[in-house]
Amino acid sequence: MTSKTAGEESITHAGDLVRLDFELWSESGGRTELLDTTREEVAQQAEAKPPEGRAWGARPHEIGGEYFPTGIENSLVGAKIGEEVVREFAPADAFGERDPDLIELFSMHEVQRLPEMRREDAHLDIGTTLTIEGRRGRVVSLTAARVRVDFNPPFAGRKVRGKFKVVERIDDPADQVRALLELNYGRSSEFHVEAHEKNITIKVPDRSKFDVHWFAAKPRVIDRVRAKIKPHKIQLVEEYVTPAEPKAAEKTEATPVPDSSPASEPAEPKAPARRASHPKKDE
Repeated sequence: MTSKTAGEESITHAGDLVRLDFELWSESGGRTELLDTTREEVAQQAEAKPPEGRAWGARPHEIGGEYFPTGIENSLVGAKIGEEVVREFAPADAFGERDPDLIELFSMHEVQRLPEMRREDAHLDIGTTLTIEGRRGRVVSLTAARVRVDFNPPFAGRKVRGKFKVVERIDDPADQVRALLELNYGRSSEFHVEAHEKNITIKVPDRSKFDVHWFAAKPRVIDRVRAKIKPHKIQLVEEYVTPAEPKAAEKTEATPVPDSSPASEPAEPKAPARRASHPKKDE
């Protein structure tokens, strides 16, 4: 295995796992919109919602991976670790150009028959997301009889500007496993990971044992750990502890409380009552 020089160690390469601090903005029609960020103060200023299940701060990222569009990912290859860069991307290098042919017209009858429109809380308006023939699109106009749906990616046709800083490279095997868990599933802080002599042990948290998203992500996690770390063995541990049965309440009988007052002397037996005698009458 060829060792990297000091210069190579200071820059990123495709496939590197790193911690990335960033903010990403889209620009269209003179309007700027925050797409994603790891920086809490930036999100607060833009009144953006916090990331679900994530903490603020630099996130695990695979250089040249699939989190950003290909053009943005490729721009991070060769970035200097610890140095912030600002880059701009044309629509073709970001989320693509808008395709007019991906805006299609449907009858209201077709739309009302969709599974998501049959729910009790269904609501149809401009901006509503619909899934039609396996494609997800947004409603851009509607009348009583027709609905126009745009199947372009949400940010297609927009310029994108980003600020990026690769904080550090992730080299420790256990940390690499946590990074791959975060990238492919999330909630990596809830997993307990151990790496010992090319053996990887991953203890699955209670929350994930019955989570369908974990069932789908597990093969990807195993595949990525194998490709990145090349361990001899990967062990996934799921513990199911039988809860102890509650002990039956012990029934206690009432114990008479002894009288603490001075003992009284036994009463003397009463003399039998005397029968009254009547004088005999003289005969």
